Amino acid sequence: MTALTVRTLDPDDWRLCRAVRIAALTDAPEAFGSTLSHEESLSEERWRLRLAGRSQFLAEEDGAPCGLVGVVPVGPRAADLISMWVRPASRGTGAADLLVRAALGWADEHGFAEVRLRVIEGNGAAERLYARHGFRREAASGSAEAPGADGEFTMVRVRPAADRVR
Repeated sequence: MTALTVRTLDPDDWRLCRAVRIAALTDAPEAFGSTLSHEESLSEERWRLRLAGRSQFLAEEDGAPCGLVGVVPVGPRAADLISMWVRPASRGTGAADLLVRAALGWADEHGFAEVRLRVIEGNGAAERLYARHGFRREAASGSAEAPGADGEFTMVRVRPAADRVR
C-alpha cells in the first residue's frame, strides 16, 4: 500500500518546486499558462519569491514528489487554485484529491469564500475532480457551458455564508 502525503512548500523548497513544475510542463505543456522554457529560465530568487507569495502544496507518494498545486489570493474574499498537476503514474491514487483538499482547506482557513480555477475544455478528468470538491462551471457571457476564446472555462467554488470563517 502506498503512503500519500501533502505538505506546504516554503521558499527553501524552491529546487523541489522547480523540479516538479518542470516535470508538469514537460508532461502537459498545454495545461498551463506558462512554458517550459520560461520556467527553466527563472532564477533562484524568482522561485523563492513565487513560493513566498502563494501557498504551494506538494503531494508525495512513498516520499517521492508526485503532484503540485498552488493557491493565490486575488482579492479580499477570493483566491485562485493554480498549477494543479499529478504525475501520470500517480493519477487515480487519490493524490489529486489530497492536493485539492489541502488548497481548499487553506482557502477556508484564510477566509476566502470563493476559489476559482481554469480547466481546458475536454479535460473531463479535471472537471470531475473539481466537481467532487464543490466547483461548478461559471456562466460565461452567453452560455454557462461555453469555453473562452482560449479553449478554457472557469470553475468556481463558493462556500455558503453559514460555512465561512468569521
